Amino acid sequence: MGNDLSIWTLVVDASPIVQAVLVLLMLASISSWAIIFRKRRIISRSRTTADQFEADFWSGGDLNELYRRVETKGREGTGLESIFESGFREFSRLRQQNLPTDELLEGSRRAMRVAQLREIDRLEHNLAMLATVGSTSPYVGLFGTVWGIMSAFHNLGNVQQATLAAVAPGIAEALIATAIGLFAAIPAVIAYNRFADQVSRLELRFDTFMEEFSSILQRNSGVRAAPAAQGR
Repeated sequence: MGNDLSIWTLVVDASPIVQAVLVLLMLASISSWAIIFRKRRIISRSRTTADQFEADFWSGGDLNELYRRVETKGREGTGLESIFESGFREFSRLRQQNLPTDELLEGSRRAMRVAQLREIDRLEHNLAMLATVGSTSPYVGLFGTVWGIMSAFHNLGNVQQATLAAVAPGIAEALIATAIGLFAAIPAVIAYNRFADQVSRLELRFDTFMEEFSSILQRNSGVRAAPAAQGR
């Protein structure tokens, strides 16, 4: 390898174990960035649709009309829209059976809770992958570094005179594994903490809406409800 200490040369001349570690870390980094961009788009869309739906919901319009508009979206409805649709549909279905108000509200809450859990699961999907990359990448990189240093010192035993020029390339190629491990871990940890906080805030927002909507249904239980809709 001589005195060429460029990063590409160090990677090419690294031992197979170190190269395998570098490939694994790069794949983990690419995967985490793909998740980051996708998750950012999903959460941003969920927050935007929640803002739009709350503006419509609290505008004082007819709930039956709002329900019909949300229902036409089908599977495109997410977040608060999905929670509202599930709760209102169940309330309408149970009300046709002339059940007491308490049973109507309990059934509506259960339907909204199921929709909320489904939505939270969608928002949290792949967050565990970010946590895994963020927590394990430094250790994987450290393993590559330790292995590379061991190889460097082993090769040093085959030369007559140990000099810095002889050991520097081996140490340098080993430290690249640590650098790549941190490169993969740091964005994943930052993204995971940020997305987890945003999902928690959305979950609290969903809980608040469910309580407010349940109170509205209880106060206006005499209002004519839309016919029970079929499943999506």
